[in-house]
Amino acid sequence: MRFATIRTSRGLRLHVKGSEGYVDLADATGVEALATLNGLAEGGEAALAAARDASSRAGRHYEGTDFGPLTPNPPRILCLGVNYADHAIEGGRAVPTWPESFVRGAGSVIGAFDDFVKPALSVRMDYEAELAIIIGKGGRYLRAEHAKDAILGYSVMNDGSAREWQRAATQWTPGKNFEGTMPIGPELVTDDEVNVNDLAIRSILNGTVMQDARTSDMIVSVQRAVEYFSSFTTLRPGDVIASGTPGGVGFARTPPVWLNPGDVIEVVIEGVGAIANKVVAEEGAPEDWPWMPLKADTTKF
Repeated sequence: MRFATIRTSRGLRLHVKGSEGYVDLADATGVEALATLNGLAEGGEAALAAARDASSRAGRHYEGTDFGPLTPNPPRILCLGVNYADHAIEGGRAVPTWPESFVRGAGSVIGAFDDFVKPALSVRMDYEAELAIIIGKGGRYLRAEHAKDAILGYSVMNDGSAREWQRAATQWTPGKNFEGTMPIGPELVTDDEVNVNDLAIRSILNGTVMQDARTSDMIVSVQRAVEYFSSFTTLRPGDVIASGTPGGVGFARTPPVWLNPGDVIEVVIEGVGAIANKVVAEEGAPEDWPWMPLKADTTKF
């Protein structure tokens, strides 16, 4: 099955892809909790069975910015960094033997075709094509061989990164959390529709392919990522795991390639979907803000 969060006159509402178009899941099932992706995740097998019935119906057609963020309010966004060997090497570091991880906040999330906001406080804004893993049942101490049971599905995301903020200190949090820099969507695809362990993943900037890899190149696989994060936290319905980006990012190029207003950055994952976002300048930021880490070294991790 495929799910999307659609902008409607009643606000953001979860839809399931029908025999044609998209069907409002809460309306079709009479269960208002299914108006959100988090509600679907929390509903377990009963919710998925109801969605399966609804998917046989015909719905309405939507396009472009009708698609809101797939998950407008995820409980958490748990992220893997440096999870492709070529990305580690282009950043001047050894291929990691232990996962690099960090957390993003829900405030950075936007829709699959919304404007991507280049922060006024960054001149080194970068793109990162990533596969998003959305947790369903979740749990703690989840073995990799059973991780599939804890996953609701997969989506496409761009882990937009303000590199000078990421590199100014030892923690990555500021560079990964500027508002309007993490598009995700347009659909959630359930596990039965894709072999998530070997999918083509690309980013395309203004028509030029920048990243081109396969999810089989990941150092920590999808299943191992679930196992890793569940080591220290209980994965909850609706949590998102960002699985890391392959080589080809902007900071590692000669000369570096940064996102600027007017650019269009796309991320395409085979069998899962595609997002495309126009880069726009942030409006309303103060011109004399004291925090601007321009001197940070952005050539290495």
